[in-house]
Amino acid sequence: MLILILGLIVFLGAHTIPTLRPFRAALIARVGEGPYAGIYTLVSLLGIVLIVWGFGRYRAEGLIPVWSPPLWTRHVTILLMWFAFVSLACMNKTPGRIRGWLRHPLLAGVTIWALAHLIANGDAGGMLLFGAFFVWSIYARVALERRGDHGAAPSAALTRVDAIELVVGTLLWAALALLHPYFAGVAAVDW
Repeated sequence: MLILILGLIVFLGAHTIPTLRPFRAALIARVGEGPYAGIYTLVSLLGIVLIVWGFGRYRAEGLIPVWSPPLWTRHVTILLMWFAFVSLACMNKTPGRIRGWLRHPLLAGVTIWALAHLIANGDAGGMLLFGAFFVWSIYARVALERRGDHGAAPSAALTRVDAIELVVGTLLWAALALLHPYFAGVAAVDW
C-alpha cells in the first residue's frame, strides 16, 4: 500500500500547488510558465501511474476489510455516479444553469465520485484512495472560495447547454458502468 500512498502524495500534492497562489507564482517566476506546466503534467502523470500501480498491487495482495457496506450502498453509489458524470459534463465554458449551480463542476464531480466510492468500499485501500480524493476536493473547493473564485453564475433557466450536459453525462455514466469491470476489476452494475 506504500506505492498507493506515495502516488496519492505525488498526485494530490501537485494538484494542491495551484491552490497555493504565492508559492505557485514563485515557481513560475523561477522556471517559467512552459516548464512549470510541463513539470506539473509529468508529476501528475507519475502520481496517476503510482496510484494505479499501487492500488492494483494492494488488490492483488488481498483487500484489508474494515467494514462491510450494506447492499443498498451500491444503489446509492450508482445514483451518485450519475450526478458525478453530469458534473464532469458541465466543464465546458458555456454557462448554463447546472454549471452555475455547481460553480466548480470538476471539483463537484471529484467530490461526488469519491463520496460514492467511499460508501460502497469498505476496505482499507479503497477508503484510503477515495478518502484522500474526497478530502482534497473539499480542501480545493474551500481554497477557491477563500480567494473569491465563486465559479460561473447560473443562467436564469435551463438551457440547451444544460440538456446537452445531461445527455453527455448520462452517456458517460452508462459507458463507464459497462466498462467498469475492465478497468476496475469490479462490476458496477449487475445486468
